[in-house]
Amino acid sequence: MNARRTGIVTHEYYYWHDAGPAAGSRRPDGRVLEAYGHAESPETKRRFHGLLAATGYLDRLVDVRPRPATRTEAERFHTSRYLDTVAAMSVEGFGDAGKVAFVGAGSYEIALLAAGGALRATEAVLDGELDNAYALVRPPGHHALADAGMGFCLLNNVVLAALHARATRGVGRIAILDWDVHHGNGTQAAFESDADTLTISIHQDGRFPARSGSLADRGVDAGFGANLNVPLPPGSGHGAYAAVMERIVGPALDRFRPELIIVASGYDAGGFDPMAHMMAHSGTFALMAHHVVEAADRLCEGRLVVVHEGGYSAWHVPFCGLAVLEAMSGIPSGVDDPFASLADLPYQELQAHQAAVIDAVSRLVPDIP
Repeated sequence: MNARRTGIVTHEYYYWHDAGPAAGSRRPDGRVLEAYGHAESPETKRRFHGLLAATGYLDRLVDVRPRPATRTEAERFHTSRYLDTVAAMSVEGFGDAGKVAFVGAGSYEIALLAAGGALRATEAVLDGELDNAYALVRPPGHHALADAGMGFCLLNNVVLAALHARATRGVGRIAILDWDVHHGNGTQAAFESDADTLTISIHQDGRFPARSGSLADRGVDAGFGANLNVPLPPGSGHGAYAAVMERIVGPALDRFRPELIIVASGYDAGGFDPMAHMMAHSGTFALMAHHVVEAADRLCEGRLVVVHEGGYSAWHVPFCGLAVLEAMSGIPSGVDDPFASLADLPYQELQAHQAAVIDAVSRLVPDIP
């Protein structure tokens, strides 16, 4: 692999977003549900950053300092009323900005900094400062709608990055690939009528949001065909994800020919994740990242921005994230994944019922505008 100038964007404040007392994704009720800990805790991302620092890998990356997104930048997608609501909850120190999108003290300002981190990564890549960039931001964003938060997400970082690229750098065709295990419904909603933005979501069928992300959701009006959903069955492992990249993502990107690729990179398809039921391992994320890096080199002069989303196994996520960064930078870390034995579990190979879904989606690729 050839070494690339790969940037990383992160900030201590990302770890300070406090979603409040919870048991997984639910508020304790004081009677039967005892507070335990919020699933979207800072630990997954803090431990990822800690692994990079402890192994010296952080020194091989280019440090990119984030900035807060401005109100005007946030309003490219989000409504003014919604932003006011989140800001008020942030002052009060408690609230739900939609559906399981909890707000704590200072969360609004941290969310703006997270969105701004994605914007800054995008600027650095498009301006030629970097070959590609990874935004290690929090809170996540891909479920957030224009007027409501959802699924731990307050501002839609990936959507705002794409709109920023278009508004300030004149980028035309943008491809957004989402391999978070939950459907990227907010991103789909943002661009469903936009023929110049290809959105692809690879997710566990029906996991979250319920009844969202079906094969039938292909975009509307001028954007019909520019939205692809790959709802994989529970239990899908490395073979299924490899087939998706080879049979759907690669051909779709080649047909669309984007000027920029953005990845919503969640790690909750990992086999240890408590919020889903898939079997991916660090090698799976490495394979997907290699496919995307090669596509970016082939189609858009390497312009690639990866934005961190979900992933709730504090011990597994760091090694999956490291695998993605190795693929992006072309620099091996020399670190062995202590959880690599996931790859040896049964049913990692592509199964017939998984292949049927992949084949069905692959037949939709020729309709991409």
